[in-house]
Amino acid sequence: MASLSVSESQEMEVDRKGESEDSGDEEAKRKSLNGEVDPQEPPPTVKEEVPVDMDTITLDPEEEDVDLVHCRIGKIEGLEVLLKAKTLSLRQNLIKKIENLETLTSLRELDLYDNQIRRLENLQNLTELEVLDVSFNLLRKAEGLERLTRLKKLFLLHNKISSIDNLGHLTGLEMLELGSNRIRVMENLDSLSSLDSLFLGTNKITQLQNLEGLHNLTVLSIQSNRITKVEGLQNLVNLRELYLSHNGIEVIEGLENNKKLTTLDIAANRVKKIENISHLTELQEFWMNDNQIENWGDLDELKNARGLETVYLERNPLQKDPQYRRKIMLALPTVRQIDATFIRF
Repeated sequence: MASLSVSESQEMEVDRKGESEDSGDEEAKRKSLNGEVDPQEPPPTVKEEVPVDMDTITLDPEEEDVDLVHCRIGKIEGLEVLLKAKTLSLRQNLIKKIENLETLTSLRELDLYDNQIRRLENLQNLTELEVLDVSFNLLRKAEGLERLTRLKKLFLLHNKISSIDNLGHLTGLEMLELGSNRIRVMENLDSLSSLDSLFLGTNKITQLQNLEGLHNLTVLSIQSNRITKVEGLQNLVNLRELYLSHNGIEVIEGLENNKKLTTLDIAANRVKKIENISHLTELQEFWMNDNQIENWGDLDELKNARGLETVYLERNPLQKDPQYRRKIMLALPTVRQIDATFIRF
């Protein structure tokens, strides 16, 4: 995070990576860190939308990037003319079924975010597809992707998926977003050796496991689950960002081999002591707010991180100290941001 010089009283919004940044829009910003709707936000007015007749939509056969966002499309049809299309965005429509895309064999990206789709189907001809987003739909399982072997990014955020299945053949997949589903077990990930980023926030996962084959993983987000122990990360030697906030973790441990970590988020857990991280010399951001840290001596664990710029320790017993900010600055002189406020020099 870049250093800025502003008044300490200026409140900054906490940046959390509960969900991947590639999928989503303005509406998704209403989601809180736990994946729930902000209770202060009034519910949207429900208004039944009438699907539009596709004949009223003008399509350009020469267009490579086709944007049909929020057009009230109820059925995918009449797109056969888009033979040159490389990207097709159909987000925020009223689509219930994936169909009639067989001729669009040049597609590289397909965006079906925020529709009413219940099943992944009829995608077998889209063999050139590299990015597929079917987030905010009604899917109950991942399926029908057998022919999409060139897929690099798959977004299935906020559906009703209960297990990680039928993805083993996607050996070129680099990003997998399965946040805000109903997944209980981390499984069937072994063959995804190209995976760089894995997002599993806001599920029902109780254990970190079955990650041994993900040697290239650099980002792992498993916020807002039911994790009680940090384990199973020993093979993730390239991991740079680890997000474990809003779980039931009591002890910081199991990070011996994760020496490349630059961001460690263990906020909103049950940790009483900062320990076992003195070897994380590349750490730049450390989020430990909303825990039970009370000993100032614990900050010694962070002194080897010469590039540390941001620490979050608010809502720990430490914060009751009148010299809270001053003591952090003295203990960690490289820090440029304490909680949501930048340090003024």
